[in-house]
Amino acid sequence: MPEWLQAGGWGLLAGFALVLGALPGYTVRMPQWLISSVMAFGAGVLMSAVSFELIDEAHERAGLAPTVVGAVSGAVLYTVCNMLLARRGARHRKRSGDRQPSQEEGSGTAIALGAVLDGVPESLVIGASLLGGGSVSMVTVAAVFISNVPEGLSSAAGMRRAGRSKTYVFGLWSGIAVVSGLSSLAGYALLGQAPAAVLAGIIALAGGAILTMIADTMIPEAFENSHLMTGLITLVGFLLAFAVSKAGG
Repeated sequence: MPEWLQAGGWGLLAGFALVLGALPGYTVRMPQWLISSVMAFGAGVLMSAVSFELIDEAHERAGLAPTVVGAVSGAVLYTVCNMLLARRGARHRKRSGDRQPSQEEGSGTAIALGAVLDGVPESLVIGASLLGGGSVSMVTVAAVFISNVPEGLSSAAGMRRAGRSKTYVFGLWSGIAVVSGLSSLAGYALLGQAPAAVLAGIIALAGGAILTMIADTMIPEAFENSHLMTGLITLVGFLLAFAVSKAGG
């Protein structure tokens, strides 16, 4: 199978986890503490991937300077975009409780764009991981997949409470899954000829954006209803992903 097709397929698979998470989130009324706990676990998994699969990879490719510049740029870019979307009603897009705006109060377009903003950096590095080595980083794919399940679950639960229709919720996450596949394909196709420093900077940029997203949207939801256990659950997710990373290495 051509590598570009593999890149798109792995990104689509990771993005499809959003749909899998949204299914129980929308159809089953889960306790808030359980949703928050699952989100904490996903945040830990994703933080580990950022640390050991993205930032460390960028540093190995080109050193500290491109890594720092890329990570800071990613954090700033995500923050600016998130602020703009927050003003349009997408601030609490990952919340499972009553904080999500209703159809009358918030913009569905802003929520959809916010979901794209969250998912594109993750998918981009999945495609980029195929460059040079010939095989995708299964740790990155697994981390994004595992973290996407609680994201879809929490958001779908909140959207149901806000009065969003089933068609809207599953249409949104299915669309984001497709965008994830295309982003992963783009990460492979567009970065293949990039110099090491540029590739490292883009990988670090994605890492900075993802880490900012975790702190800005995932951790608040995790802390909302399971705050006494959030740190411990997050650590479990972090260590599990770390163990998989070392086993895969």
